Amino acid sequence: MSIFNRLVKRNLIQNYPGFLKNNIHYEVMMGSVAYGVSSNDSDIDVYGFCIPPKHIIFPHLSGEIFGFGAQNERFEQFQEHHIEDKEGEKEYDITIYSIIKYFQLCMQNNPNMIDSLFVPRRCIIHSTQIGEHVREHRKEFLHKGSWFKFKGYAYSQVHKMQIKNPEVGSTRYEMVQQYGYDLKFAYHVVRLLNEIEQILTEHDLDLERNREQLKSIRRGEWTKEQIINYFHDKEKYLEKLYSESTLKHSPNENVIKGLLIECLEMHYGSIKDAVKTEIPINKILDDMDQYIQKIRNLI
Repeated sequence: MSIFNRLVKRNLIQNYPGFLKNNIHYEVMMGSVAYGVSSNDSDIDVYGFCIPPKHIIFPHLSGEIFGFGAQNERFEQFQEHHIEDKEGEKEYDITIYSIIKYFQLCMQNNPNMIDSLFVPRRCIIHSTQIGEHVREHRKEFLHKGSWFKFKGYAYSQVHKMQIKNPEVGSTRYEMVQQYGYDLKFAYHVVRLLNEIEQILTEHDLDLERNREQLKSIRRGEWTKEQIINYFHDKEKYLEKLYSESTLKHSPNENVIKGLLIECLEMHYGSIKDAVKTEIPINKILDDMDQYIQKIRNLI
């Protein structure tokens, strides 16, 4: 059972769109758990995607003219933080995206969303045939634009790790007092740079590959100067790597749109009257039938 549904069943999540319970297709554990550096008291970050009812994805089917008159409900994501599970002694932060928003963010190579596609198998909590179909094609989302996204996130973490005034009495306050910088933000700097190096060179991503290095940073074994020097040295190297990488320059929107249509067809049935596409619907249906038959043969 998905964590979202389990928490709903125990009344720990109450205000949510009703369709979410039966329409989540992919749900994974993120953060330190996915990077292989978590401790027993680590919070659990959960990301996933759902497919809302057809009238939300295709409002024009119910006669809506965008911007005129009564408008249908919109849904991009459900988010709830600090869900305390006393029974499991865990605290959850949960974000479930509409499949449309999820695909858009992945296509933009948002680092968090790319991570969610490449989590280790052990971090997948719930995945339907649609979730597996997306994961099987996850490399289609990667492109060289990821360098700018990951670098921007790394810059942000460098700035945050040097802030010396976290809330007094907090864990981070004690950390900064002891080490002179925030270890958690520091390890994210190194993690992001390592990840983009993998993407540019291998066109793939293993989130756990550098876990021992990241653990050493979280233990305070690196100085702030080492982190900053690592960032600047790696940035120069990655700029050169970016220019030499054979990864595609930008996302292939037609391929990703085709994947999205396949997922919607698997969920709703035919959507040929809802979407205009140059991708042959018959080919999509044939591919989908072959995929479903392959899954059946494995069961």
